[in-house]
Amino acid sequence: MGNSEIIIEKNNHKGYITLNRAAENNAFSIDFAVLLNQALKDFDNDDEVRVIIIRNNGKHFSVGIDLKVLESVEDEKLPEFIALMDMHNHTIANMKKPVISSVKGYCVANGAGLSFACDLTVAAQSAVFGTTAVNVGLICTGPGIPLTKNIGKKKAMEMVLLGERFTAHMMHDMGLVNWVVPDEELEKKTDEIADAIAAKSPLAVSAGKRGISGSYDMGYHAAIDNGTRVFAELCATEDAAEGIRAFLEKRKAEWKLR
Repeated sequence: MGNSEIIIEKNNHKGYITLNRAAENNAFSIDFAVLLNQALKDFDNDDEVRVIIIRNNGKHFSVGIDLKVLESVEDEKLPEFIALMDMHNHTIANMKKPVISSVKGYCVANGAGLSFACDLTVAAQSAVFGTTAVNVGLICTGPGIPLTKNIGKKKAMEMVLLGERFTAHMMHDMGLVNWVVPDEELEKKTDEIADAIAAKSPLAVSAGKRGISGSYDMGYHAAIDNGTRVFAELCATEDAAEGIRAFLEKRKAEWKLR
């Protein structure tokens, strides 16, 4: 799939999704968005994969929606087109498995939204982030939703309305990036984190994702109840019992995914 706008690979329980529209700085086209969402869903349903990494070929992670493609969309088809551009926000939130964005270069507009929607983000220290669409007469409403969920309304509004650019370290200080590393260490650090997650009980990791991400749209008490239900279901699994036994017996657990 080397010529595809999205490249998928698997290795050691990790599913790699490589943004491969490098000549267009990984700007979102229709095919790009469709293939990205399908790759996420396919890896979520693949028992060999325990964690997903989104990374990029070329200089930039993604500069957002391809403006040439947007300009060509007929007015009556714009709602359907924009919904497709934002679909990854739904897809990642609904997945059972964690998704890590591994960011280098520009990560702006819809590209930033993709990173905000991921569960974890590792950034090269030279990476640049921003909800910049307002600077071309548009606005980052799609990226703004996961942004608000991460940092709150006022800071999100500041970022969306001003369209400024931010360094990886500034994103880290705001809680939008988990790790900032030297550019040459980005791939290694991302793999280390993914490997650490993949070594955990897949059922426990899935329960953590469903218990937290699944509570985004709930009120406080409903979210607590959701977490209680998910944890109780996990405690009744064979892998939960195996994890406890392995800890008490001071040995490595053997996960059966049941």
